[in-house]
Amino acid sequence: MDFKIDKSWTLFIDRDGVINERIFGGYVNSTEEFIFLDKVPEAIRVFRTIFARIIVVTNQQGVAKGILSRHGLRLVHKHMQDRLLEIGTHVDAVYFAPEFAGDPNNTRKPKPDMALEAKIDFPEIDFSKSIMVGDTDSDILFGENLGMKTARIVTKEPIGVVADMNFISLQEMAIELTK
Repeated sequence: MDFKIDKSWTLFIDRDGVINERIFGGYVNSTEEFIFLDKVPEAIRVFRTIFARIIVVTNQQGVAKGILSRHGLRLVHKHMQDRLLEIGTHVDAVYFAPEFAGDPNNTRKPKPDMALEAKIDFPEIDFSKSIMVGDTDSDILFGENLGMKTARIVTKEPIGVVADMNFISLQEMAIELTK
């Protein structure tokens, strides 16, 4: 698993089920419902020492359903960043796809739109020197479609696509990558 990762690499991370607790059958609709998974802020702090950039990419069709406004979603992401800043770390950007999964013009993973938007904002991103970490097949396919290495956080999600690496948590991934 030695990909020769250095400070020129980018880490793309899915949100629900990887960074925070997923609400199965529902959505994180408020800052109160956003609960970090165990040791995730600390793992992100370790990733800051390994990667040049950390980008969150998240499908959020709750916006299209009218369950959460774009403003409300931005408040959730600000809350996430504020909690990370409290321990001296951060993510560089958060991109979200607010459309319905069935919308033919959606920007949801596994489509590459969020990564391409990140590359506009951070032109130095090289997808061949990036890792996509997520818990669903669409996360892994997103990374594969862009030529990234892939890491799966194994959860209750069914697995149909093989990732390059598998971990039980972001903390385990951080420990592995610093060996």
